[in-house]
Amino acid sequence: MTGKIPKSAGAIFAAVAIFAIAAATAGATTVYNNVPKPLPKNVVSEAFEATSTAEFGGQVELAGTARSNPSITAVLSSWACQEGAGKTCHTNGGATFAWPITLNVYEVGAGNEPGAKIASVTETFNIPFRPSANNKLCAPNPEGAVGYSAECFHGKVFKATFTSGVTLPSKVILSIAYNTSNYGEKPVGPAACSAFVPSRCGYDSLNVGLEEGAGASTGKQPLPNYTYMNSTFAAKYGAEPHGTIGTFSLANEWTGEQPIFEVKASK
Repeated sequence: MTGKIPKSAGAIFAAVAIFAIAAATAGATTVYNNVPKPLPKNVVSEAFEATSTAEFGGQVELAGTARSNPSITAVLSSWACQEGAGKTCHTNGGATFAWPITLNVYEVGAGNEPGAKIASVTETFNIPFRPSANNKLCAPNPEGAVGYSAECFHGKVFKATFTSGVTLPSKVILSIAYNTSNYGEKPVGPAACSAFVPSRCGYDSLNVGLEEGAGASTGKQPLPNYTYMNSTFAAKYGAEPHGTIGTFSLANEWTGEQPIFEVKASK
C-alpha cells in the first residue's frame, strides 16, 4: 500500500493546556474513532517532506457527552529504512528513531476555518523504521521504494497518544505537525541528514495515516470533503473553495480521506 499521491498533478510546547503521554483516563469513553479495525500493517498516508507540508488535520464531531480529560491517539506511517533505500532497504528488528510530534486542538471558527487553539504540545516518540525490503516478492514502486511482507507494504503504522486535562467542545479540529528537513515550524535543514544515523533522515519519511471512505465508527466527520493543510504546495488544497495556501486552513477534494484519530474522554 503506497502513500497518498499529491492531487492534480521545534515545535510548539506551550498553549492553553499541557499534554503528557499516558494511559487513557480511567473511565474514559470513546467519543470519536475512525481507526481501521483491525489496524493493518500500513495505511494510505499523507507525506510532509514530499508535499511541502508542515501541519495536517481534520474536523471531528464527538459523540455522547464525555468531554473532559481527553486522550487523543493519531495513527501515523513510517516509510523510513534503518539503512539504505529501495532494494537495499534494511532494518534490524525493533529499530526505532526518536522524533518530536505535535498534536494541536483548535476550535471550529467562522466558515469552518481553524479558530482559537485549545491546546498544543510536542512529545518525542520512538518511531519504528519500516521492515527490510522483500526483493523476492515486491517490485519497486514509481518512487523506487520496495515493499515488505507478502502484501508489499511500504510503511509501518504506529500510534502516538496524548492526554490532557482540558474540556473539549463538541466539534474540534485535530492536527498533527512536525519538522522535516525543509518544512515545519523549524525545519531541520538538509545538512542535518549527514549527522543522522543511518544516512537517511527518518523524519523525512514520516506520514500521517488516512482512513479511506469507511467514515467514523464513533462520532461524525462534519466535513468529509475537506481536511486542513499548512502546505506551500498549492495542489494539496484542491479546487476552490479552499483556505489560504501556506497557512493552516481548509483544503478541498479530500472526499473519503480523513486523518485517523481516536478520542476518549470522561464526563
